Amino acid sequence: MRTLVLNAGYEPLAVVSFRRALVLVLAGKASVVAEDGEPVVGPTEILPRPSVILLHRYVKVPYREGTVATRRGVLRRDGHQCAYCGKAASTVDHVLPRARGGADSWENLVACCLRCNNAKGDRTLTQLGWQLRFRPQPPRGARWQIRELERPAPQWNQFLDAGTAA
Repeated sequence: MRTLVLNAGYEPLAVVSFRRALVLVLAGKASVVAEDGEPVVGPTEILPRPSVILLHRYVKVPYREGTVATRRGVLRRDGHQCAYCGKAASTVDHVLPRARGGADSWENLVACCLRCNNAKGDRTLTQLGWQLRFRPQPPRGARWQIRELERPAPQWNQFLDAGTAA
């Protein structure tokens, strides 16, 4: 069971276990914003199982450098769809091949199916007459800064969308 922790400004800060969230609530450092499922039954009291908690004091987040491009991240960013044909992607491809000076960056990596990857090889898109279905860009928002947000709980969506709009 995981709990989303919101900073005092309602921006997503971290994901912690529900036990850690209960400790923060019982210590008076946070309050429960959304509950999930069955309550936690203790020897003397019954507490709601927190799904989202809000810290009472603002925590200054250190400057976060952009996320590093990884195979897993590129596939997630592109929705596991090939950037060339739109079919299911299982690998990544360098738009400008590494053999021609292409970098391992968000702007140069795209999700790709094996068929397109093998057909492209180390050639450029202009040599093949191919075109990308979208322009690759670095991902933005809390969903990319907090690792545990790859599979968010449904109760978190309203708080994650509010945090990325700012």
